[in-house]
Amino acid sequence: MITSTIHLAETILKNNGIIGFPTETVYGLAGSAFSDKAIHTIFQLKNRPHNNPLIVHIGSVHQLEGIVREIPPKANVLINQFWPGPLTLLLKKSSRISDLVTAGQDTVAIRMPSHPLALELLNSIDFPLVAPSANPYQSISPTMPKHVDSYFGAKIPLILDGGPCSKGIESTIVGFEGDQVIVYRLGAITLEDLESCVGTVLENNKSHEKIKSPGMAKKHYSPKTPLLCSSFIRNDIQKYVSKKIAVVYFDELDDLESNEGIDCYSFQGDLQYASANLYGLLHDLDSRNYDIIIIEKFPDLGLGKTLNDRIERASFKH
Repeated sequence: MITSTIHLAETILKNNGIIGFPTETVYGLAGSAFSDKAIHTIFQLKNRPHNNPLIVHIGSVHQLEGIVREIPPKANVLINQFWPGPLTLLLKKSSRISDLVTAGQDTVAIRMPSHPLALELLNSIDFPLVAPSANPYQSISPTMPKHVDSYFGAKIPLILDGGPCSKGIESTIVGFEGDQVIVYRLGAITLEDLESCVGTVLENNKSHEKIKSPGMAKKHYSPKTPLLCSSFIRNDIQKYVSKKIAVVYFDELDDLESNEGIDCYSFQGDLQYASANLYGLLHDLDSRNYDIIIIEKFPDLGLGKTLNDRIERASFKH
């Protein structure tokens, strides 16, 4: 059932059930953060490995008091600047947060979404929600209720309809070591946004280490159709010229429009537009029986860095 009726969602969640949950980033598969039954169900539905931690969603800063042990000074600065919004913080967890949520780690990933329907729901119940993206593990993240429905159908009783996700890309995840802010997942809040607020931040580049936060898996966000992340798009098109190709480029490549057998899509040189629409386009292209999807790399700054991270993880060539 796809509905915007919150009291039905409340009832399901209070009875350890799972719902589709709208945020400004992507849709989540939500259940009570205090219910081991709900948490196990989410891992099972997504076929998600238990070593990949979940994000806890809250509706008020006051809820931090019961679920974290300390808040570093720079975390407070970021909370004041970016909450509610697409920023997730890794903070030392309290005993109320199960090791199932954190994959046995002593930090918990927490955010306060800015989607009005999400906030209304979170403030109508007396427990936070875990809400990983509402997709099978490693598949394209959902940005519309119909994406969630196509993935899970009757396996979940309700999808709360909040319309299309305005950001369309996951939250940025940051942690803290002493006074240093470390970015574990690039997202809708850019490195430049963070640095304008707290000074220099570091990117976590330890790909071999234990998964500390969501979004660190090497392969992720992938369509069923093979996807190629391309730095030299014309050259790569020539390699697959005998195939049925979808080409997605950032700006304009007018000379490709007339090529028979190639369908072209452009983000019109707009990173905000690309961020909001990348996953929706991938869902659409994945349903059209292409042999391959070739996506041009984005300018490697701001949201472009985040988008490049997503298409590189989704690519069949890493």
